[in-house]
Order: sequence, then C-alpha cells, then structure tokens
Amino acid sequence: MSEEYNKVLPINIEDEMKKSYIDYAMSVIVGRALPDVRDGLKPVHRRILFAMNELGMTPDKAFRKSARIVGDVLGKYHPHGDTAVYDAMVRMAQEFSTRYPLVNGHGNFGSIDGDSAAAMRYTEAKMSKIAMELLRDINKDTVDFTLNFDETQKEPSVLPSRYPNLLVNGSSGIAVGMATNIPPHNLGEVIDATIHQIDNPDCTIDELMHFVKGPDFPTGGTILGKDGIKSAYRTGRGRIKVRAKVNFEEISASRQRIIITEIPYMVNKSKMIEKIADLVKEKRIEGISDIRDESDRNGIRVAIDLKRDVNAEIIMNQLYKHTQLQETFGVILLALDKNQPKVMTLKEILTKYIEYQKEIIIRRTQFDLKKAEDRAHILEGLIIALDNIDRVIAIIRGSKNGEEAKIALIQEFALSEKQAQAILDMRLQRLTGLEREKIETEYNELQIRIAELKAILGSELKVLEVIKEEMLEIRDKYNDDRRTAFEVDYDDINMEDLIEEEDLVITMTHVGYVKRISADTYTAQKRGGKGITALSTRDNDFVKHLFTTTTHHYILFFTNKGKVYRLKAYEIPDASRTARGTAIVNILQLDPDEKVTTVIPIKEFTDDWYLLMATKNGIIKKTDLTEYDSSRKTGLIAINLNDDDELIAVKLTDGSKEIIMGTKNGYAIRFSEQDVRSVGRTAIGVRGIFLRDDDEVVGMDLMEEDLFVLNVSENGYGKITRAEEYRIQNRGGKGIQTYKITPKTGIIVGIMVCRKEQEIMMINNQGIVIRLEISGISVMGRSTQGVRLMKLDKTEQIVTIAEVISEEEIEEIDL
Repeated sequence: MSEEYNKVLPINIEDEMKKSYIDYAMSVIVGRALPDVRDGLKPVHRRILFAMNELGMTPDKAFRKSARIVGDVLGKYHPHGDTAVYDAMVRMAQEFSTRYPLVNGHGNFGSIDGDSAAAMRYTEAKMSKIAMELLRDINKDTVDFTLNFDETQKEPSVLPSRYPNLLVNGSSGIAVGMATNIPPHNLGEVIDATIHQIDNPDCTIDELMHFVKGPDFPTGGTILGKDGIKSAYRTGRGRIKVRAKVNFEEISASRQRIIITEIPYMVNKSKMIEKIADLVKEKRIEGISDIRDESDRNGIRVAIDLKRDVNAEIIMNQLYKHTQLQETFGVILLALDKNQPKVMTLKEILTKYIEYQKEIIIRRTQFDLKKAEDRAHILEGLIIALDNIDRVIAIIRGSKNGEEAKIALIQEFALSEKQAQAILDMRLQRLTGLEREKIETEYNELQIRIAELKAILGSELKVLEVIKEEMLEIRDKYNDDRRTAFEVDYDDINMEDLIEEEDLVITMTHVGYVKRISADTYTAQKRGGKGITALSTRDNDFVKHLFTTTTHHYILFFTNKGKVYRLKAYEIPDASRTARGTAIVNILQLDPDEKVTTVIPIKEFTDDWYLLMATKNGIIKKTDLTEYDSSRKTGLIAINLNDDDELIAVKLTDGSKEIIMGTKNGYAIRFSEQDVRSVGRTAIGVRGIFLRDDDEVVGMDLMEEDLFVLNVSENGYGKITRAEEYRIQNRGGKGIQTYKITPKTGIIVGIMVCRKEQEIMMINNQGIVIRLEISGISVMGRSTQGVRLMKLDKTEQIVTIAEVISEEEIEEIDL
C-alpha cells in the first residue's frame, strides 16, 4: 500500500491546467486549425493531397473511391474522425467553396443550397491539375519529411506549393484564442503581385494592390468599396462588404423583376430564399409578388417578381439590409510562420512565400545537380571502358567472380566502385558505335546541365528568375477571369460627388406618383396652345405638384397631416416624359390616410432663413429653417394642426418679406412677414386671413413691389395684376377681392407672385401640361375675370400651376 502511495506525485492543479491547456491549444493551432503561410494548407488538406499522390490519383488516372482515400489518410497520417477528413476533401472539390478546386470529384459532392455530399462509399475523386502544382518536385528533396503519428510512415511537413496557395484559395479556421479568415484571390493577380515583389523588394503594399485588386470569390458577387480591402492588406484585418449580383427585367410597363445571378461567398442559397419569403410573409418587405429559384447547371438564377409600380431599387435596398444578399467578410490574414501564428500584411505573406520558394528552388537544384553529377560520373566510367574495351573484356574474363573483376577494374583504370559496377552491368549492346555516340552526347549534355545548375546555385538572381519563369507558366496555364466585381460603397462616399448637378422637373400626381425629368424635356409654347403630355395617369388621377429644382437639392415633402419627409432630388426615380412615375408610398413611409400636399427644394439648412407655412383654414406659421435639419423615415412634425385643418403651402423666406394669401372664392390678403413671429417646429401658428363662409386658402406666396400677382381659375382663365393694387393690411383680416368669380371662370385653383420674364406651367386633370410666358398673359385689375390661358374640354379642369425657375432664381431662392 505504501509503495503504491509513493507513486503519486503532488502537483499544483493550477500549474497542471495551464500546462495541459497550452499543450492542447498549441496542438489545435499548429496541428489542425491554421494554415501554413508557405503552402496555404492545414495538416488535413496537406495529408489528403499527399495520400492521393502516393496512391497515384493523378489527373490523368481513373477516379478512385473516396472511402479509399479517407481510409489511407486516417490509417497513415491523420488519426482523427473520418467525417473530418471526408468533409475537408469534399470542400476542396466544391467549385462554390474553393476558388481553384484541388480535388476533382465524381458524384454528389453537395450543392450551394446546403445539400451534403453523398457518403464516401458512393463518391469518387482524384487530384485536379492545379493540385499537382502544389506537389510538384516533392520527390526532389525540396521539403522536409517527418514521422507520422505512429512513426511507421513519413509525411511532408509542408508541400512545395509552386504558387501562393494561401492567397489563391484562402483559408478559414477557428483555433484557441484566435481565428483565421483569408479570402480567395485570382491566381493571375496574385502571381503578378509576387513577380512584382521579386523585381521590386522594397515595393509598397499600395503598389501590390495595383495587381491584387481584392478577393475573388468562387461565387462571384460584388465587393462594395475599397476601404476594407486596403485595411486587410495593410494591417492583416479588414471588413469587406459583398453583395449579390442582380439585374432588373421588365415584366410590363409598370412591373419589374429582380434577377439574382451571383450570391456572396459561403451563403446558402436555399436559406437565403427562405429568409426573403419569411420577410414577405411578415410584411417587413412589401412589394414582392413571387419568388422562384430558376437555377440550373448553367448557374444561379433567382427571380423575384415585384408588384405593379414598385421601385426595384428600393426593394433591393431592403433585401440588402435584411438578408444575406449583402454580407460582410471579416478578413483575418492569420497563418503559421515557422509554427508561430502571426497576422500578416499582404506584403509579408508574399515575402514569406518568396523566401520559401527560394529554398525550394535551391534544394531542388542541389538534388538535380547531385543526380546529374552522379550520372556524369557513371558515364565517365563507361567512356573509359569503351576506350579500353579489349583490356576491360580481358580483365573480366580473367577474373574468378564479379567482385574480383570490380577490384581489378578499379586498380587498372583508377575507377570508383560505382563506375566499376556500372561497367560490369553494361550490356554488350553498348559496344556498338551508335550506343557509344549516345553516351558521349548524354555526357556532353550533362556537363552543360551541371554548369547551369551550378550557376543557379551561385546566384540568387538566377534563383529568382527560375521562380518567376515557373510561376508565369502556371499563370498562363491556369489563370482565368476575375469573378468578383467591384462597386462604389455609397455609404462611404457622398453621392453628390457621383451625380452631376442639373436642372430637373419633378412631378407628383394626386394619387401619389412621383418622378423626376430633365427640365429640357419641355419647350415654351404660346398662350392658348394645347400643350404636351407630361405623363400618363390612371383613371381619376391627375398631376397635383410640379416644380423645378436641381439634383443636389433636398426635397422636403410636406403632408396634409403637417409632417415633413426629406429626400435628395436624385433619390427620386428618373422616368421618361410619359411614364407614370413611382408611387410615393414606395419611397416615403406615409400613414394610410396621409398625402403629400406641398413639396419644396432646399439646398442647405442655415440659421438666417425660415419656412413659412399656410393651412387651408387660414393659419400662418414661421419657423427657423435649422429646426428641420434632420430626417426621420417616419417623418418629422412640421406643424401641429387642428382636426379639420390641412397644410397647403410652404415657402422659404429670410424673415423680411411680405405675404399674400389667396382663397378659392377670389379674396386675398397682403401683410408683412414681421407680423408673424417665429415659433417652434411643432407649434400651431397664428391666423393669417379671416375666411368667409365656404371659403378656404388655395395659395400663399411672397410679395414684392414691381411684381405681379397671377390668378388662375379652374376653367382655364387667368390674369396678372400689379402688386401695388394689393394694399398692405394687418394680419388676420378678411382681405380684398383679387378675382371676379363667374360660372365661366370657376373658382380659383392657384395664386402666385411672378415677374413678366418668368414662365409658368399649368396642368389639367388629364395630365396635359402647357408652358406659358408670363409676358404673354394680360395685365388686368383685381376685380376682373381674366382671359383664357388654356383650352379645356368639358371634362377638363386646371388643377395646379407652378413656376419655372431660372438658374439665377435657383441660386437666389436656394441660397
């Protein structure tokens, strides 16, 4: 009992746990999870390729059962589970997982939908052609061999890897306390960068990035921006945004289809489609009518049909946000350098690889040189024998046995033991003149070859030239086109830098279809013309808003509920002159009973300007413009309204203007803006005009002397009246007559202040627009009914008017 007790050693548990865990961690780091910087392979991949090479499973041979390969790897080199080995081999064979597959699989090796490979007893495999470049010259003492786990076999500690496989095929793995995630790259780009670094050892990482543009994923896709790539190559860590490749197809004039042809790397296509379907069911994404997976052997094709008048770009942005159609690839360039894990830059990886290849070429050259010298040595002996063939034959015939003959030859001709043995092994056929000539030719060629090999060993420059030549051969043989494209990451740049500033006409219909059109589309016409079609509208719809702006301005959308939404003008979808446009509900998150009533352009938000608002019930409100310098997808409160009131007009002002408000029954009031004090964004405002029975405000504008007031009635009549005919009153009064309302003219639909050199646009409820010069409209008194401005059929009525703003006016109005 005491003898057994003496065998127990007291050990501190803390020290034992540290030692044991460090041993385990190093085993995982070195033996399982991390690739070697030299060949880019983890031990399991290296052992699979080596075992296949030993079994003769080269590309020119027949396929062999996968189970045979896995069994050989397990039994000889990799004492782990068969599933781990088979899964690693399957991944090397999958074209959607490995950029340049190292295994040529035959049978079911899984799919991009997440289907697993068939059992190893059903599938077959052999090495791919490019895998042979990883093993090339392995039998020429180019790498060190170590004993396997049971010391019965030898295996390579690293493969010769004649191209930079770590970058070309990438690697991923989770060790203890660290992880690696190296994306695949294009073979040609990596080899070009390696050659550039060989020629320019002091080159910068930015210079190398002229060759290595970025990762090149087997599934294609699109990389957004270059910042993540630059960070990864410069520091070893970076985040790269990858998007699916999509294009749009027209189903009909008002319906579109989204086609997905490439998806981000390592994304399960089937689960991605399920996620999209779930989002549609949960109504988190609206506007999708059908989703179909039309993929076949020719590639990926996922079709997403959209509902009528849905903007495909907006749906795509939602899909990018909520699904794996956009993924972030976290790059960690971590690999083993002399069995030490290290995060490396792009240049460090290539430097380590070049140093390794120099070692490979030197060792291979030394091997070839020794082999050539040994052969030359033998040939020298054969030549001596042929020169003295009669004496050689006599010695051999006079000897009792082979050993005695060998000794006699060595003594007679000062030969080595190997030369003497070669002479004894020589066939009589070699005595012919032709054979002698062949020996001499071979010997002379060997002398040239030996001189070349010695020259390589004597010059580092020649070693590097050999590396370059052989890598260029590999590039020419296996290089292919880049699959992953690049696009600008709009989150990292100012969109305005990419968009030219130009004048636009923006229209929005009563139902809520909005679009932007180049202002050049419209041409001025004479008074009384029929106009041109501004856009096509559905039944009971008509143009309600029309104004000019530029692509770089903010567009503030004010609604009848007193809320404001903000967009940039270029965010409004472009459309042709006759197109209906895009439903505003697909752009702004409006409430069900909320409609856009007023839209104005703003260039920037400054503290010396104001937004002046008027409501249907005659309320006027002034608020600092800076209070609206924020945006919310659900809109901001622009003005608090009473239950029966609506916001009808908004103007930009410097606080010193005069205001005119006009009503549908032909009354107007002019008062100073200074009568309206500035209040907060959510305030109600004050009374601007006292309304008579059955009257409401239809327009509000800023008044100046020497200008004119334009009134337009619903039946196409209108006039301009000099501003001085409108006397200044106190805010809140009943106003004075501005238009003589008759059954022929109809009620007033618009009132605005204008100059004679200006132009206006008038739109009727059929979507017909006419562009008129103010100078062509008659100047008349306040109490007149005006003249015909636009010919209308019995069913037609004027619904809105808008001014055409010149470049000078844009600068003045929009700061």
